[in-house]
Amino acid sequence: MPQTVPPPNSIPWPPLILIGAAAVAFALGRMAPAPEWLDGDVMEAIGWVMMAAGLGLDIAAVATLVVQEANVLPNRPATRLVTTGIYAWSRNPIYLGNLVLLAGAALAFCNLWFLLAAAAAGFAILRLAILREERHLAARFGAAWEDYRSRTGRWFGQWSDD
Repeated sequence: MPQTVPPPNSIPWPPLILIGAAAVAFALGRMAPAPEWLDGDVMEAIGWVMMAAGLGLDIAAVATLVVQEANVLPNRPATRLVTTGIYAWSRNPIYLGNLVLLAGAALAFCNLWFLLAAAAAGFAILRLAILREERHLAARFGAAWEDYRSRTGRWFGQWSDD
């Protein structure tokens, strides 16, 4: 049985960071539009495909958590260590999906600020959420977490975490 440990955060940083990043990108795009070469049907279509892929990752990840009866909220303690489904490929598929969605918005809406927002949001989520969540999972699930961590990358596949 997993031990009781405090939640990784008291504030749900990831959704706040992502909403803030999107709002800033939108506002900056109004003030400083993207170059004309970015504006076109092909780029827009690629952006929409990326956004759909990001949303698909989000849905698959949340559905996996719900089926496993695991907590979804980033400011609540983990109730289960989920390692199946999309979580066999990424330890953070929801965050990855959100960042792909933001990057896709750059092309779909002809607003390069969304790319910068995705990079900044990724860094902030790593520092304010993921690293804390990883310490929480290590304390809560011990060897099971370490085994999962050793075989599944933080973002995707076997990408190094160090």
